[in-house]
Amino acid sequence: MRIFHSSTGLPDDARGAAVAIGNFDGIHHGHRAVIDKAREVAEAEGVPWGVLTFEPHPRSFFRPHEPPFRLTSPSTKARLIEALGADLLFVLAFDRELARHSAEAFVDEILARDLAIRHAVVGQDFHFGRDRRGTPELLRRLAPRYGFGVTEVASVIGEDGVEYSSTRIREHLQNGRPEEAARLLGHWWEIDGTVEHGQKRGRTIGFPTANVALGDNLRPATGVYAVRVGVEEEEGAATRWYDGAANFGRRPTVDGTDLLLEVHLFDYTGDLYGKRVRVQFVAYIRPERKFDGLDALKEQIAVDCAEARRLLAGVSSP
Repeated sequence: MRIFHSSTGLPDDARGAAVAIGNFDGIHHGHRAVIDKAREVAEAEGVPWGVLTFEPHPRSFFRPHEPPFRLTSPSTKARLIEALGADLLFVLAFDRELARHSAEAFVDEILARDLAIRHAVVGQDFHFGRDRRGTPELLRRLAPRYGFGVTEVASVIGEDGVEYSSTRIREHLQNGRPEEAARLLGHWWEIDGTVEHGQKRGRTIGFPTANVALGDNLRPATGVYAVRVGVEEEEGAATRWYDGAANFGRRPTVDGTDLLLEVHLFDYTGDLYGKRVRVQFVAYIRPERKFDGLDALKEQIAVDCAEARRLLAGVSSP
């Protein structure tokens, strides 16, 4: 998959594609329906297909002081889209200039002039352009002027009769239900980040941990989780996976104050500092709580790790 961070100056073979357009935070089943339709249209018309998305998420641009809410980092989103087989990924910078574009200008300058799209595929709740005036209906009205087609994909409804949505997934994660979030996503929810130096207390009690930078990722429920951890041993090498246990919280036993994600990898030897890791949240074990000293904490961590091993041994893909 080729990735472009601008709509201008594209090579000819990256233009004229069928393109799924949206923020696609999470790449859940509803998003996949839109993306899969772009692939279907492209195959029928004999053109390349891809995804057009935006970074940062427009909500981050317009409401920068709100708590982090992202379900997928840019790298995770790209990885998931590539796994779906896309030929092209267009990542447009959502900045003040793009925010000022009217819906009509977005279609005229970006979709028609720059990308010369053959077909646009959007979800029924898609909005674009200044003041979110652009809708699928407006897109359909403008498309004949530029000679491209438009397909609007209905929302995907789950077995429980409720629409798949990023909002529902966030609610599950913030309430300690990673399995339910994974069911809606179609994959384990994950945080990817760089391992940072911490206070190294875990080493002193026999459970060394990797502190993973959270970035703009959503903050899930505090507590202890069974996790799978992917480690990039070296650039370009395949990711190696390890089972593990993670604590997300403030560490009240040692009077911590900042929210930290600390991950203990089972059966791993080596130096993780500075490496990129992917932490997949598989199961919630217990809430975070304060213990009467490090010895009591050590005993509980051993219990938590045993429970994480048990849970992970019986888990398949969501």
